[in-house]
Amino acid sequence: MSETPKPFAITLDPGSSRHNHTGSWRSERPVYLDRLPPCNATCPAGENIQDWLFHAESGDYETAWRALMRDNPMPAVMGRVCYHACENACNRGQLDEAVSIHSVERFLGDHAIEKGWRPHPDAPPSGKRVLVVGAGPSGLSAAYHLARLGHMVTIREAGPMAGGMMRFGIPKYRLPRAVLEAEIARILDMGVTLDLNTKVEDIEAAFAEGFDAIFTAVGAHLARRTDIPAHAAGRILDAVSLLRQVELGEAPRLGRRVIVYGGGNTAMDAARTAKRLGAQEAMIVYRRSRAEMPAHDFEATEAEAEGVLIHWLRTIRAVEGESVTVEKMVLDADHRPQPTGEFETLEADSLILALGQEVDTGFLAKVPGVIRAPDGVVEVDPRMMTGRPGLFAGGDMVPAERSVTVAVGHGKKAARNIDAWLRGGACEAGPKHEEARFEALNTWYYDDAPRAVQPQLSLVRRQSGFDEVDLGLTEDIALYEARRCLSCGNCFECDNCFGVCPDNAVIKLGPGKRFRIDYDFCKGCGLCAAECPCGAIAMVPEVG
Repeated sequence: MSETPKPFAITLDPGSSRHNHTGSWRSERPVYLDRLPPCNATCPAGENIQDWLFHAESGDYETAWRALMRDNPMPAVMGRVCYHACENACNRGQLDEAVSIHSVERFLGDHAIEKGWRPHPDAPPSGKRVLVVGAGPSGLSAAYHLARLGHMVTIREAGPMAGGMMRFGIPKYRLPRAVLEAEIARILDMGVTLDLNTKVEDIEAAFAEGFDAIFTAVGAHLARRTDIPAHAAGRILDAVSLLRQVELGEAPRLGRRVIVYGGGNTAMDAARTAKRLGAQEAMIVYRRSRAEMPAHDFEATEAEAEGVLIHWLRTIRAVEGESVTVEKMVLDADHRPQPTGEFETLEADSLILALGQEVDTGFLAKVPGVIRAPDGVVEVDPRMMTGRPGLFAGGDMVPAERSVTVAVGHGKKAARNIDAWLRGGACEAGPKHEEARFEALNTWYYDDAPRAVQPQLSLVRRQSGFDEVDLGLTEDIALYEARRCLSCGNCFECDNCFGVCPDNAVIKLGPGKRFRIDYDFCKGCGLCAAECPCGAIAMVPEVG
């Protein structure tokens, strides 16, 4: 009985595709490439999200955490307080729902705290001394990266505790202090010196102490004020001061009825905090509509779920004792609020102003070369260095969105540029790959996998204390969520190209080494590119 002949494409017989060099037939050739995942592209901290998710989905949590820590020294904090722009950009969101990146990051951060993992230094001691002014997210991030790069780092913090606005601006129900303390302690354990209650007022004197470079990262702790005719000023306080007093155990008595004036995340936090301090009625007054509020929508949703009443399109005109006069507003064609002349009265025992924050950079006023805007923001070059050589700035002090994630990214960027400057070189950013678009994916290859629901504390418990609202994922759920990643634009060795090639021109290089194309036999049919799930193969014109 004769042997069944093998398919023409996979034999090595004379006349078969592996015997004759058929690559000359091509007009296009397939090329393996790495594209930039949208999650990575949008992360203000510059995390390689797809990389650490890859390790997490295999259950190698320590490798995943170490990949995370290359860019972000506080993953347990970030997994709680970041507003996860990465998830808004996630290609999976166009398939079903975005990967819950922040909850996996939080899981890794909490797991590392539990296991006591510590980062490794990247460089031997340099002998250089760097001063960091401010122990908020940007200062702590810079100190961490500078220490890993071998420099001796001292942080000077004007306040009694480290953490900056992570501690004094984010309530405990969003960020438990034990988590914050653990991640700060890990940074200090790298040899970073922390001097509390030490306000830096003379930069040149600090340089004279022998510091080779200084990074200033003072937070926006000053509340903006507004002119409201009032005859009961003692009943008016600002949200920043309220949150700080609560953190220090000095919470004021707010009374039964509280109004918060503003529409940002701080306003939501102040109103939710007032409820937890015993206010029976907590109201927010904001002059625009919900669509224009600067707060993230989920913050308003959670506030309303906890019983906070939000008065949209209202502005406060006067305060007389316990009576607050508000005017109704309408939005014009440009979505700017315009007065209507129609007023109403609300009753309140306390009025909390949450109209934004500013940063005090007065200590830089006499430093030669430093340029400050009228609002105190400092001008920096692409290296994050001011006009005074060796003086860098970041976080709330420079023009940028004010968030923990942005501040952490500034700290990393500044540290790398400080390191390069101290070594007499420049920190050159490598070229970026083209972004991995949803249209380049073959989504039908991926299983249906609805997003895991992150559990929350019950409403009853939320309104009666400062226990954490959002709860963490179990290991099983975190593993499942990590595996929802589509690996957009980067080969994960699924073997599709190897299996569909009619010419056997795809050569496997071994686990972790991906593939190569044998162009002697590739006819350029494009099947491999068409069937690649993650869009990691491009067809390019044949040259020559």
